Amino acid sequence: MCTVVIDVDAVAGAGSRLLAVRDEDPQRPWDDLGEWWPERYPGVIGIHDRRAGGAWLAADPSRKRLAVLLNRADVLELPEDRVRSRGSLALESVAGRSPQGDDLPMHGFNLLEVHPDGARVLSWDGAQLRETPVPSGVHMIAHDDLDDPGTARIAAWLPRFAAARPHDDWTARWTEVLGDSTGLAPEDDRAIIRDNNPHGYPTMSLLFCTAEVSDARVVLRSRALSEPGHWA
Repeated sequence: MCTVVIDVDAVAGAGSRLLAVRDEDPQRPWDDLGEWWPERYPGVIGIHDRRAGGAWLAADPSRKRLAVLLNRADVLELPEDRVRSRGSLALESVAGRSPQGDDLPMHGFNLLEVHPDGARVLSWDGAQLRETPVPSGVHMIAHDDLDDPGTARIAAWLPRFAAARPHDDWTARWTEVLGDSTGLAPEDDRAIIRDNNPHGYPTMSLLFCTAEVSDARVVLRSRALSEPGHWA
């Protein structure tokens, strides 16, 4: 139940800026930003999932590409003996190999792909893979569709992020809005920094990343929360 805010520039090549919050089981081991895949994905940096070996977020500065993975509910039940980890999706995406077809042996996902000329979301629900281009402007995505008004945190906070649309100090402005959102309890369905246990998922917000992707550069930073699900 991660959350991403993205601002896509209307000018081709000017790129996008994003803030991504990762929700995961606090007991699942991970590593902060680094080049964790030097043999298969040389030069790629990302947040490393130790258990499956994949990435939640990954970027290839040489290709000017970034991808981040969000879980999504399945509409069909997938037999567990067929399930393959989704951890390779972000890594394969920044290498130029996006998922294709309608027979993916994975649970549902939203894969946000970002490059200097724009962004798109590839959504898999267990039955169909759909592509949604991200228009210019500020948008949010979580576990359903882009800008889904039925997602409480999007309805509550998209207007605030849009009003603080990034300029030179965009990381500070958006981080301030993220901090303001923590006036809500982490179990509140409108919260961005979350404790999802009351909603039936053993996950909590662990960190957030800010990123800028343009023709000129890829800039990626992360900040781990000192206590899962809580803002310090």
